Amino acid sequence: MDELVKSFKTIALMGKPRRDINLQMHKNLYQWLKEREYQVLVEKEVGEKFGLPEEVLATVEQIGEQAQLVIVIGGDGNMLGRARILAKYHIPMIGINRGNLGFLTDIDPKNAYAQLEACLERGEFFVEERFLLEAKIERNGEIISSGNAVNEAVIHPAKIAHMIDFHVYINDKFAFSQRSDGLIVSTPTGSTAYSLSAGGPILTPNLNAIALVPMFPHTLSSRPLVIDGDSKISIRFAEHNTSQLELGCDSQIALDFCPDDVVHIEKSPHKLRLLHLKNYNYYNVLSTKLGWLKNSKISLLYITSVIIYGYTVKEIFYVNPTYHQ
Repeated sequence: MDELVKSFKTIALMGKPRRDINLQMHKNLYQWLKEREYQVLVEKEVGEKFGLPEEVLATVEQIGEQAQLVIVIGGDGNMLGRARILAKYHIPMIGINRGNLGFLTDIDPKNAYAQLEACLERGEFFVEERFLLEAKIERNGEIISSGNAVNEAVIHPAKIAHMIDFHVYINDKFAFSQRSDGLIVSTPTGSTAYSLSAGGPILTPNLNAIALVPMFPHTLSSRPLVIDGDSKISIRFAEHNTSQLELGCDSQIALDFCPDDVVHIEKSPHKLRLLHLKNYNYYNVLSTKLGWLKNSKISLLYITSVIIYGYTVKEIFYVNPTYHQ
């Protein structure tokens, strides 16, 4: 760990805010790092907005080649976009949360400097690796396009939402057929994102697993399926499907394809390296972000049905979770 701390000589600042007024955090952090004699690179599109000299501006690829640590200022969307590109450079990344949920961005902006000082000066952190997915589209035996995803790869109709008919193969063996609005193929990192909204399971980040989650399936028997993380998934489509289909990666990259094509999804050889504060606890993050705290004052409504003399009686209970811990 000490060797890793000492290697942080060049630190990059990334993350494009929704409004230019939010650039103040970038400016302040740039000055804070310079005062501590770090060499600082700033994402070109951001640095140009507050007049930094040309020599400190860098593209994402240049940052990947030159930096030893990346600080992303923004929400999970900013982190996802940079992580997909930077994963192949094996650079640790840490995020300052300026978004809504912040599953991937640990640092509280109110305590950013104290927490960064603990990381950079005292080495109070650990590095966690998360795997990505690699998605490819095959046409007539050739790969015509590809992309990677930190959260999920999603197959769906390109323009109008409607059902599609497809067949899923796992490790070249037929697994199931399905008629639905699409299929979400999620990593453990993405299991608290789009997949969760579709009724998918939450997978802890250390699991080597992939979740296949149907989107509005035609039959109630279609359920999410969790498979080994090293599995190779192939998806083929019925000819009568719409001619416009799409493969989305993290809702940021869209790859168009047609029913005659085959979609292949598997684990990427590259991994996202997340730098966490020493006191980071995934389960605390989960309970906080999803509202699972024990002291919640929200009453739960339980409805039970019992059969009495052939009649169904519904009993309604309002239970305060405080008394049921």
